[in-house]
Amino acid sequence: MVRELVVLGTSSHLPTRARNHNGYLLLWDGDGYLFDPGEGTQRQMTFAGISASKITHICLTHVHGDHSYGLPGVISRLAADGVEHTVQLHYPASGEAFVRALVGVSAPLSTLQLVPHGSAGQIASHLSVAPLHHRVETFGYRLTEPDDRTFLPAKLAAAGISGFDVGKLRREGSLNGVDLDDVSVPRSGQSFAFIMDTAPCPGAEDLADGTDMLVSECTFADEESDLARDYLHMTAGQAGDLAHRARARHLVLTHFSSRYADTAHLVAQAQARAPHSRVTAANDLDRFAMPRRRTTAV
Repeated sequence: MVRELVVLGTSSHLPTRARNHNGYLLLWDGDGYLFDPGEGTQRQMTFAGISASKITHICLTHVHGDHSYGLPGVISRLAADGVEHTVQLHYPASGEAFVRALVGVSAPLSTLQLVPHGSAGQIASHLSVAPLHHRVETFGYRLTEPDDRTFLPAKLAAAGISGFDVGKLRREGSLNGVDLDDVSVPRSGQSFAFIMDTAPCPGAEDLADGTDMLVSECTFADEESDLARDYLHMTAGQAGDLAHRARARHLVLTHFSSRYADTAHLVAQAQARAPHSRVTAANDLDRFAMPRRRTTAV
């Protein structure tokens, strides 16, 4: 199954010729999580070759326009395409009136389910939120796959276990004197975190902890730390610090101020603080595959 991040927009407050307003679609097996659809997201999905029917969840971190003004277009496209599956719209409860206004100007979508949240915790299967620190109530998101085990074909063959018996062994833990531990190794579940529009804070740390892919705002370079503090955003170095403390495997930087035509120095600043993470600056229409699952060696 596909697990891939499709980047639809990477600007911050103002779009540029090269960067659309925010928009990020995480394809996770049969589900599609659309994060922070800013203005133009519907068109960016067309450029990316992504059908709106892929969307099963829409997740707003907060109700600033560059993270939400694309919502009516996306909902209207879902309605035009005749999407029949449930689409859950997650957002901070404090933004209820604003979100309902955006939904109200959209084409009616009978399968749209509004799911406001007001505190940290799990809000859907494998999906959880934690509060961030911004000028309005803001939440980051985390998708976590439960830990599991990876079977070792050679050991299964040596134990004489195949076909439906493999599933039975997984369910029951032992079969015909063979324990699950004898023919498999632990496998960490994959995890993804989305952290946008925030100063460094405990909620960001909780969301990022141990993630395979961490998407983090990087509005300013370290030289503009005063602006980052005043507007409650992060610098490249702070994003790197977050990834380093979290032991994140792949840090994807985004939400860049329009002042930065070239993001190479932002990557350098983040990488210097996160030497053990892969650090990438996202561009519109980039695609990033989730890192391979971590497996404990025998």
